Amino acid sequence: MERFNATNDGDQEKALHHLREHGFAIIESALTKEELEEIRQLVDEIMIRERAAPFDPGDGPATEDDTAMEAYLADAYTVSKDELARIMKRIRYSRAQSQGTPWPVEAAQVNHNFLHIPLLLDDEKTQRCFNLPAKLPWCGRLLEDPFLMPLLSAMLKEDYVLSDISATSIGPHTEGGYWHVDAPLTMLPEPLPDVVLAVQSVWMLDDFTADNGATRVVPGSHRTLKKPAWNYDRVDDEIALTGPAGSLALWLSHTWHRVGANVTDHPRRGIIGYFSQAWVKPFSDYTKSVPAEMLKHYSPRARYLLGWSAFAPTRG
Repeated sequence: MERFNATNDGDQEKALHHLREHGFAIIESALTKEELEEIRQLVDEIMIRERAAPFDPGDGPATEDDTAMEAYLADAYTVSKDELARIMKRIRYSRAQSQGTPWPVEAAQVNHNFLHIPLLLDDEKTQRCFNLPAKLPWCGRLLEDPFLMPLLSAMLKEDYVLSDISATSIGPHTEGGYWHVDAPLTMLPEPLPDVVLAVQSVWMLDDFTADNGATRVVPGSHRTLKKPAWNYDRVDDEIALTGPAGSLALWLSHTWHRVGANVTDHPRRGIIGYFSQAWVKPFSDYTKSVPAEMLKHYSPRARYLLGWSAFAPTRG
C-alpha cells in the first residue's frame, strides 16, 4: 500500500492524487513524537473522566414514539441496556429543549445529525468522546494541520467546515462496525451525487494494524456512486488502513468503510475529524457547546471551521 510522509516535500500532491483516484490516503509522521505523547495523555484523561461520569444533560417527557426509537437504536447498535437508557434520556432531553417537537418520519428515517448516538458500544468496551473542541485545546492544531488543509481545500474548495471531531477507543476483542458511507450520503438515493461532499480523517494515536481495529475501506468504491449493504460481512478488495502512531488517514465520504475487528488484548485509539462542504448541515453545532473561554485557543479560520459565521443570521 502506497504511503506518504508529512515531512517530504511534494508528497501533498501525491497524496491528493491517491485520494482522488482510490478514495483514501495514508500520511505518516503527521504528528511528532512529542505531540503524540501529549495528545494521548489528554485524550486518555477525557475518556477516563467520561467513563466515570457519562454525559448526562438531563431528561425530558416520554412520548409514544419512544418505544419505536428505542427498538431502532437497539437494532442498529451493539449497546448495553444501561447505554441504551442513557441515549433515550439524552433524546428526551433534546426534544424537550426543542419545545417537544416530534420528528415527522419513522425512527429509522430520522436524520442521524439530529440523533444522539452511543458513547459506549460493544458491551461498553468501545468508547466515543464527542464535543472535543470544548474539551481539548489541541483541536486547533489538528484542524489547521499544514499538510491536511491543502488537501481539504482541493477536495472541498476553500469554503468547508468541520462537521465533527471526536475521539474513539476501539475495545479489545470487538467485532468492528458495519459498512457505510458518511452523512449526508446515508440519506440520499442512488446514484449518489458525483461531487465530494465530505472528507473523513483519523489521527492514529496508536499503531493501526490489521488486527487491532484499523479502519477498513474498499478502494475505488467512491466511484460506484452506490451505498454498501449495512452489514459486517467481508467485501472483496477491502483493505485495512494501517500505519504507525502519529499517522493520518483520509478517505472520501463516498468511500465504503467501517471499523475493523480488534482481536488483540488492547484498545486502538484515534481522533476522527469530519470536514464537509459549508452548505452541508454539520453533524455537531459547536457554537452551542464550546464555551467562550475556549475560543482563545482557536484562530479565526478555526472558529469558522467550528461554525462561527457559518450559519444563517436573523435577517430582520
